[in-house]
Amino acid sequence: MTVPHLPYLSQFSLEGRVALVTGSGRGLGLEIARAMAGSGAHVLLNGRDAARLEPVAEAIAAVGGRASVLAFDVADRDAVRDAFARIGRDHGRLDVLVQNVGQRNRKPLTDFADEEISDLLNVDLAAGLILAREAARLMLPQGFGRLITVTSISGQIARANDAVYAAAKAGLAGMVRALAAEYGGKGLTSNAIAPGFFATETNAGITGNPTLSAYFEGRTPMGRWGRPEEIAGAAVFLASPAASYVNGHVLVVDGGATILM
Repeated sequence: MTVPHLPYLSQFSLEGRVALVTGSGRGLGLEIARAMAGSGAHVLLNGRDAARLEPVAEAIAAVGGRASVLAFDVADRDAVRDAFARIGRDHGRLDVLVQNVGQRNRKPLTDFADEEISDLLNVDLAAGLILAREAARLMLPQGFGRLITVTSISGQIARANDAVYAAAKAGLAGMVRALAAEYGGKGLTSNAIAPGFFATETNAGITGNPTLSAYFEGRTPMGRWGRPEEIAGAAVFLASPAASYVNGHVLVVDGGATILM
């Protein structure tokens, strides 16, 4: 018997979807935005600097994709509300939110001032809750949505002098699970991606240091840093129909670093 060909790859299509990717001007966010546009989504590029985002939108358009610039600071509550109002007004829907913005300040907890702790948690945790809330307000009436949060393996494993960042990332993982329970019966899924050691601009100080770079390579069974584009497939999967029954999951993309003793 001849088995008919089934176009299963269409299950990974994002055609007709509107996706907001925060922090998409560089690094992992940029690669996620490119991949989602390449999979058919109209991607809303976010960052604080519109001038940095315009060339990204132009590059996506040059290869047949669709992208618009939506510049705002995720830590600015008024700007966030205005941005989501604009999404509703200009696009009439939001199907995918990828939260990717984060800050890091590596130093002993005893060296942190109160304001520094508050500022870091504001960007790395509180902003995530507010973005998810605003996205859900657009998604719930349409009965469909994909909430995707980029956390970190720092939410599962720890290093010294990184307590505030690790606490925020662990908090985001808790948020993802809670939202999965809250919205799972309403057509929304909530999942996270936890990257390991990626060779991004943010980590340039480490990758450029032979001793430190070798240490992190040795902490990974694959023996190398992740390439930024290697995060993109996980994001497209979680946003796509292929992941329709994946909810409340933290997908680790770390070359095996978290399983190594």
